[in-house]
Amino acid sequence: MSIIQIQHLYKTFGTGESAVHALEDINLDIQEGEIFGIIGLSGAGKSTLVRCMNLLERPTSGSVVVDGKEMTALSEKELRLARRNVTMIFQSFNLLMQRTCLKNVCFPMEISGVPAAQAKKRALELLELVGLAEKAGSYPSQLSGGQKQRVAIARALATDPKVLLCDEATSALDPTTTASILALLKDLNEKLGVTVVVITHQMSVIEEICSRVAILDGGVMAEQGKVEDIFSHPSTDAARRLVYPGGVSLEQYPSGTRAVRVAFNGGTAYQPLIASLAIDLGVKVNILGADTREIDGKAFGTMLLGLPDDPNDAAKALSYIRAQPNVSAEEVAYHA
Repeated sequence: MSIIQIQHLYKTFGTGESAVHALEDINLDIQEGEIFGIIGLSGAGKSTLVRCMNLLERPTSGSVVVDGKEMTALSEKELRLARRNVTMIFQSFNLLMQRTCLKNVCFPMEISGVPAAQAKKRALELLELVGLAEKAGSYPSQLSGGQKQRVAIARALATDPKVLLCDEATSALDPTTTASILALLKDLNEKLGVTVVVITHQMSVIEEICSRVAILDGGVMAEQGKVEDIFSHPSTDAARRLVYPGGVSLEQYPSGTRAVRVAFNGGTAYQPLIASLAIDLGVKVNILGADTREIDGKAFGTMLLGLPDDPNDAAKALSYIRAQPNVSAEEVAYHA
């Protein structure tokens, strides 16, 4: 069941010749209870898109339906109520520095008119949920970046939202802290059933927790689908730039170099292929480049293998590689 449906969304800033078309004809369908990723390089329009989901930015045209409600048709009062179901965390945490952690988490409930005792009880439960019960009386200035983001997550959950929007929520954090925050989001998704939308420029974040992903490029939806499918067969230049940022190519090798680009589509390992080529065929290939990764214990990515000079050996190697499960291969040649 869809919880967010976006159809033919356009967002333009300014008018006339100075107009900036931030989003053009975006169509998106996010399922209830999933962790959905939106990725793109800086300026791709992803933060504008996520702000259109809760109408912090009003689309120039198009439809935004969240939990069955057309957000663009709501009155200001109705929109305030609807936003309780679509909360947000940010790169900069946006905590109230003069309030303790407990008071920060209580804040949305105060605005909603929840009695103080009830708000405090719920806030303590949420701080416990994010692993910070002992920091209830601390101020944000006394916390690490990861702890601040945990408080921000607890605050975002205070209104029992159905959707949690994460706008570059781990960009300011070190890799270890990022991993712990992503693990927390995954845990909250499983425990609470909250739909999580992750906005990021980091492919590693998408790999870690998302089931599906949409790739934005220059305000246009370049590609979307299951994470493993896009890692296996990125079909657009925008996707290839993100999936293989190293650009596995032949450009640094002599003109006329023959090679095969191998795509791993969910097999269990890379190395046995190289070893078995040598053992089974007596053919040795050189690894010219690789951009590979593991998702859920499965291998994805590409590897560039230099083929032997002997045409027969090269043909045998190519045939052997193509016969392997979960592998696709195309011969490539470098032309100066």
